[in-house]
Amino acid sequence: MEHDHEYLHEHHIAHLHTPQDVHTPEQAHEHDHAHPHDHDHDHAHEPGAHGHVHANTKAVINRLARAIGHLESVRKMVEDGRDCSEVLIQIAAVRSAINNIGKVILQDHIQHCIVDAVEQDDEQAIDSLCQAIDKFIK
Repeated sequence: MEHDHEYLHEHHIAHLHTPQDVHTPEQAHEHDHAHPHDHDHDHAHEPGAHGHVHANTKAVINRLARAIGHLESVRKMVEDGRDCSEVLIQIAAVRSAINNIGKVILQDHIQHCIVDAVEQDDEQAIDSLCQAIDKFIK
């Protein structure tokens, strides 16, 4: 049974997006809620790991892929000459998705990297976090 795009959002049903799909900022935000089953605990020593688990790596990668796909859809909207207001709404939705990805990374970093840094009295890691937060929140 096929449901329209709006129905899928209303019922929080996972779905793929097409360039014709239009999201409100609220709908874009719905795609970016953290769910416990998104956590990936099996890859403790992936490239870039600091010797501990980054619980949300898989979820972050999936969210990035969705945001990239959404941004590609916005590019297509511009190419197709879609209404400027619609394009701006979609850009706001992409921005919201990216901000939410940043929040997940930041929370993961604090819960894992910074906890380890405090235990090891690593002031450099805390200074780096402060600089990253300053750049992220601008």
